[in-house]
Amino acid sequence: MRKVVKFGGSSLASAEQFKKVGDIIQAEASRKFVVPSAPGKRFKGDTKVTDMLYGCYALAAENKDYHQELALIKARYDEIIEGLGLTLSLDQEFEIIDRQFAAKAGKDYAASRGEYLNGHIMAAYLGYQFVDAAEVVFFKENGEFDAAKTNEIMGERLKALSNAVVPGFYGSYPDGRVKTFSRGGSDITGSIVARAIQADVYENWTDVSGFLITDPNIIAGPEKIETITYKELRELSYMGAGVLHEDAIFPVRSEGIPINIRNTNAPDDSGTWIVESTCQKPRFIITGIAGKKGFCSITIEKEMMNAEIGFGRRALQAFEDNGISFEHMPSGIDTLTVFAHQDEFMHKEQAVVSALHRMCDPDHIDIEGDLSLIAVVGRGMKSTRGTAARIFSALAHANINVRMIDQGSSELNIIIGVHDSDFENAIRAIYNMFVLVQL
Repeated sequence: MRKVVKFGGSSLASAEQFKKVGDIIQAEASRKFVVPSAPGKRFKGDTKVTDMLYGCYALAAENKDYHQELALIKARYDEIIEGLGLTLSLDQEFEIIDRQFAAKAGKDYAASRGEYLNGHIMAAYLGYQFVDAAEVVFFKENGEFDAAKTNEIMGERLKALSNAVVPGFYGSYPDGRVKTFSRGGSDITGSIVARAIQADVYENWTDVSGFLITDPNIIAGPEKIETITYKELRELSYMGAGVLHEDAIFPVRSEGIPINIRNTNAPDDSGTWIVESTCQKPRFIITGIAGKKGFCSITIEKEMMNAEIGFGRRALQAFEDNGISFEHMPSGIDTLTVFAHQDEFMHKEQAVVSALHRMCDPDHIDIEGDLSLIAVVGRGMKSTRGTAARIFSALAHANINVRMIDQGSSELNIIIGVHDSDFENAIRAIYNMFVLVQL
């Protein structure tokens, strides 16, 4: 068995955390390929190294003295090296970084050094081969990730190695310039490495023991999700649930490689398994609840609109022409409602209304703001009768008015619209109905 193990910033924030990671890797011989993030926060109020690098480079870009800030970053790494008892020196690496900052090498280069340097420390600590991600992760000239080239070259490079450390978060353009993924991109790198070596498992180690059914800031101590499918995860991630970067799903999904979310500080916990499909019966009817605030609804009323060919296309054209995307579009015989992000829509609302009148000739248009969308997701809902009725019952008992309901054809999720002021109470009501009553 071969595993790729990715460790987040909180798992590598200090020498103490590094030792935990080392113990985890050495506990199983199958953990052969390691993807580290940059050091995260050591304590509340601390600053992540990536943020320190961004701040340091901003000074360099403005031709201000940045050396004090660069020295603080070096001190963070030296503290880890000393705590691990290594003889490694990063002096030469920081001299190169200094020259590159002075030459205005770019924000992406600056940010990538956090993972790059941590990768060197990790390789020295484990006795693994260091492989610079810039040599095996590639982007096209337009900034798009080059999956085919990366998979081929990385696969060939790593095939010859029994173990390796590949820093997360960055790669390179065709001309060699460093290019980073979006924040959280080390998750993506781990997935790419797992695909390239045809790993049996991609373990993603962080500071939580897997996904939780809902936001712990709303529900105290919510139950953990034991197994979740890629489709369920995609739905929850889109609606704001975050442990794993959602783009990290795609490379391993195409190869059927499962992801195991684990906790560095509780390595004996089984975590959450992310799989393509499963016959395992979920513990609860629902898998997770997630949502976002800050939406508005635009309801277009017109008698017999359902018989008017092209009405929906023309309605959406009014939004497209004004550069506004939509989230959901429930409709009835004489009404069509478009849900959009309020902060995008509010500055262009009258332009959209005018366009709707020109294109659709509606009888009436009504706009309502300060709405939230909540996704109730679960593969178990398809085979369980009365799920929607139980959701409405829970919300009714909590005196919450439902403004919208939309169910996908896969019966994997139900989207509910409520007022922003009811958001937290709605999530509590749904959680209590589907989780607490089953415990």
